[in-house]
Amino acid sequence: MSQVKTAPPASTARIASPARTARFLRSELWLIFGRRRNWLGLAILGVVPVIIAIAAKSSDSGDGPDFFAQITDNGLFVALVALTMEIGLFLPLAVSAIAADSIAGEANLGTLRYLLAVPVHRTRLVIVKYVAVVLFTFAATLLVTLVGALLGLALFGGGDFLLLSGEQISFGAGLLRVLGVACYLAIGLCSIAAIGLFISSLTEQPIGAGIATMVLVIMSFILDAIPQLGWLHEYLPTHYWLSFGDLLRLHIDWSGDLRAGVLSAAAYILVFTTAAWARFSGRDVTS
Repeated sequence: MSQVKTAPPASTARIASPARTARFLRSELWLIFGRRRNWLGLAILGVVPVIIAIAAKSSDSGDGPDFFAQITDNGLFVALVALTMEIGLFLPLAVSAIAADSIAGEANLGTLRYLLAVPVHRTRLVIVKYVAVVLFTFAATLLVTLVGALLGLALFGGGDFLLLSGEQISFGAGLLRVLGVACYLAIGLCSIAAIGLFISSLTEQPIGAGIATMVLVIMSFILDAIPQLGWLHEYLPTHYWLSFGDLLRLHIDWSGDLRAGVLSAAAYILVFTTAAWARFSGRDVTS
């Protein structure tokens, strides 16, 4: 007489599930941070603040934007200049590439259906992949910040931090403001990660998904620069990115553009991660 196999108790499944999810996340992070091409991308991100610091050190003039002129007074401004420059291209490009590779890369290599055969629930797969991209986004943004801050402090020193509003605060408070800027920009970039994840679920070509994501970012910048489209600006994913300047004033207005920027990013994350889940959960995986 054949024996009927009984399913494991629900409590056991609930206990094992977080452990499997943690292993899956570690594996995903290894795929991201263990690849040489991604290390090369992070190295390029880290080179920009180095170039800025060396250029400021070798120049005797105080010409340039406000942030650039303040570098020689406080090395923390190297990090702010680097973030301001890289948020326009390099950081969105890095996030777009990683997000686009999350699902489309697996499909392109033919490993996606084997991954699902483990089995890995599709909802958990989408969540883990997005969380991994988010962690990369914060890591990349903080890398630029830390390289810029450390090299800037080594070359120019620290001291009191001059805010955009004209007041000076202590070095420790200034450091917290710079880290706040980095986190704010990383939250904004997470919206691009969600868009890239969704596009990645539509195709098996990670390069095409990355290009499509970056084209949308560039289009957002272009549309945001057209005054006649002012009614559209607040709905663009990149519109509030440069609002980090509010963090560099004595009294931070949390009810203004900063709050709107976080809510805008949250809306994009919710919409596009849900769309990625809906698309992927009903997708017939053939590769």
